[in-house]
Amino acid sequence: MRTARIASALLMGVAVLGYSGWLLEFFLPTGVSPVHDPVEALPTAGPPVFRILLAVSGAAFLLAGPPLNRLGPVHWTARLSSVSVSAFGLVVLVQAAYPERGDLLSSVLSVVLVAGVISLILWWPPGWRAVAVAGLVVVMATWLAVVLSRQLDAYEGVFTRVQLVVRAALYGVGGVYAFVKPAPRHAHR
Repeated sequence: MRTARIASALLMGVAVLGYSGWLLEFFLPTGVSPVHDPVEALPTAGPPVFRILLAVSGAAFLLAGPPLNRLGPVHWTARLSSVSVSAFGLVVLVQAAYPERGDLLSSVLSVVLVAGVISLILWWPPGWRAVAVAGLVVVMATWLAVVLSRQLDAYEGVFTRVQLVVRAALYGVGGVYAFVKPAPRHAHR
């Protein structure tokens, strides 16, 4: 159990750091506008480091699922949480391999994240559950903001970057939960 906790914390840390690699755009010349261009343009238009960090992040998320699976209760809702982390990683890996499909894959990532957060709401204890509910509200709000900014062709870059901050923060919170407060092995009755 201790090994699973350490492995999940390390992998989630690497995943969140790699997923936050887009912040390097403020230090590297990219030719991508942080205000108007979606963040998904960085792996295609920016230096290769963005694509590499995306791949590292995807691999870390993918590998974090199995150790997280050992920490949750033996119940389908907890299993869905760990599977959604791995699924998120798989889609991020596909996004790194096919960055030209970034907009579509970003929507898939939002669906996977929503499913994962809903599963957390179903099994986390009350105090942590409130964090998951708040996270779900923020995820849905940022997703709506991205969709509207694309439709209105205004500030898409800003909203896609906010969306990535929200995603990284939620996975960070999930990693902290898994490390500091492992769940009971049996589902509540």
